[in-house]
Amino acid sequence: MRPAVIIVDMLQGNYRKEKTGDKEEEKIIGPVREFLKVCRGKDIPVIFACDSFLKEDFIFKGRMKPHALRGTKDTLPLEELEPQEGDVILEKRRFSAFFKTDLDQTLRTWDIDTVLIGGVNTHFCVLATAFDAVCHDFYTIILEDLSAAYDINIHKSFMDAYRYSAIYPLFRVMLSKEFLELYDKKDIA
Repeated sequence: MRPAVIIVDMLQGNYRKEKTGDKEEEKIIGPVREFLKVCRGKDIPVIFACDSFLKEDFIFKGRMKPHALRGTKDTLPLEELEPQEGDVILEKRRFSAFFKTDLDQTLRTWDIDTVLIGGVNTHFCVLATAFDAVCHDFYTIILEDLSAAYDINIHKSFMDAYRYSAIYPLFRVMLSKEFLELYDKKDIA
């Protein structure tokens, strides 16, 4: 198995400057940072999939307000995640990190066969990226403890809904610790 980790939309513009740690999205910052450190130590590539919209983007014609505007710091990964020089920053214009980006080609260039996905929001961009990963023939693992929605109940309901999906083990939900234990034992197919 050759995995890569994709962290979705943990952007400077999606978080308050003063973090209190009380929001669900804030609770995963430290665990994501620590997991990325471990992954880099195991030579697992790290990709930050970052919303990067144009001001006039079609996506803002609905209820969604303009945010993560291209060319601003709001599209950059959170500094607290300590992005490194070798990490990939992938700009995306839609929910999935695969949609009209070069992510598929990048992963294939690296001989990746498994993607680990975390970030925000579980029920939207994380899930869209996970489904597209499977559609591009990658084993896919949503890291339950490294993903968040604005409401813990939404997060839990989506994780429960997909924990035992019909396409298991192609698509799985697991804890980051569980993945690392299986990876170290070479016990993941």
